[in-house]
Amino acid sequence: MKFRFLLWMLGFLMGKASRKNPAFQLQLGDKDLVFQLQTLDGTVARHFKVKNQRITSHGGLYPEPAFAIAFKDAAYGFATLQAKNKQLAFMTGIQDKSIQIKGNPALVIWFQGLTKYLKPRKKAKA
Repeated sequence: MKFRFLLWMLGFLMGKASRKNPAFQLQLGDKDLVFQLQTLDGTVARHFKVKNQRITSHGGLYPEPAFAIAFKDAAYGFATLQAKNKQLAFMTGIQDKSIQIKGNPALVIWFQGLTKYLKPRKKAKA
């Protein structure tokens, strides 16, 4: 349940950033693709459509995503996406086959670059 909510929240934040953040929109460029985050067995999945510098997300599996990141299970996916050092968590997961990348690996790197725009802004101290 936590993983499903995290994927929904990721979609919400990326959708908002694609509407309001010019730097995020620049990263989206002229991409027209669908990518997906899921569990290996596909029981939890969310796909994200990128088109016209906007991102929308939808629950469920997409037939032919440009790339998919599949986690061994929902708990592992949640832990990886919440890890302090996400890059290390991803590399470890890929090496031990707990995370599988399907499709274009260059787009996975592009996606990881997008996530830096989703961190909450710190309020300025007066």
